[in-house]
Amino acid sequence: MEYTTLGGTGTTVSKICLGCMSFGDTDWREWVLDAEEGKELVERAIELGVNFFDTANMYSRGGSERVLGDALSEYDPDEFVVASKVYFQMDDDDPNSGGLSRKAIEQELDASLDRLGMDTLDLLQIHRWDYDTPIERTMRTLDDAVDRGKARYLGASSMWAHQFAEAQHVADREGLTPFSTMQNHYNLLYREEEREMLPLCEKQGVGVIPWSPLARGWLARPHEESRSTTRGETDDHAHQHPYLEGGGREVNERVQELADEKGVKMAQIGLAWLFEDDRVDAPIVGTTSVEHLEDAVEALSIDLSESDIEYLEAPYEPVRVSGHE
Repeated sequence: MEYTTLGGTGTTVSKICLGCMSFGDTDWREWVLDAEEGKELVERAIELGVNFFDTANMYSRGGSERVLGDALSEYDPDEFVVASKVYFQMDDDDPNSGGLSRKAIEQELDASLDRLGMDTLDLLQIHRWDYDTPIERTMRTLDDAVDRGKARYLGASSMWAHQFAEAQHVADREGLTPFSTMQNHYNLLYREEEREMLPLCEKQGVGVIPWSPLARGWLARPHEESRSTTRGETDDHAHQHPYLEGGGREVNERVQELADEKGVKMAQIGLAWLFEDDRVDAPIVGTTSVEHLEDAVEALSIDLSESDIEYLEAPYEPVRVSGHE
């Protein structure tokens, strides 16, 4: 395992963050692992040196947090950096169980901590932008969570760069805790974040922890085999993003070609491309397979030359913005 500093926090994290969206209940998503399988994956991740875990309250409606919390309860919690998120509505009958109002953030953070079995969340993230709550109110509430010792650092997820800049400006103006991380949609098939968000994060010293680093599987296998897995067949979101628009098909084919040339897997090339980007701290790797987790760790040792990177990137064309929903 290799390690890095998470943004400007001074906290050391593994260069792979284990995404825990795949833990919980198959009633939520068909491809989700149950508690025993999730625990096995967490334990193997720890053996491999992973100390950074990302979940969210909405994953399996709290099930992911429970599985992760139970798995980590057998270890010293200070050894790990745990991140979770709030925003999406948790109870269909309770509109205040979602959004970024003070009520929603405070009650959902308490619920997340209870499910995780923790007193303090290392990284509290807003899952999306709330158009119904003034950002000043949200930032004040998040700052209070830090002051009360319920969160150490704050992070944001996919939004427009002007929104993120506004939130950071509000924090600076009001003397509040700013966001230390940005969890954005970024991979070899979706690079729109290079236009504004990544330069903004780099300028402000914000850590970047991309979600969907393998484009929901589109970088893990030839594009004609996209529905060859349970998730590929049932995950509608995988087919809603513009991964094959523009030059996506050719990028996919070049990933396959380079993987064959180097004797590695396509997914490892996709991850290696991110590891070569100094703006990226740790991609969030979600998997339902111990083998795929081991492959991800092995990808840290793959060196891509400048010509390799240029070859992989060359076919890319601008696509519609996706992932802010």
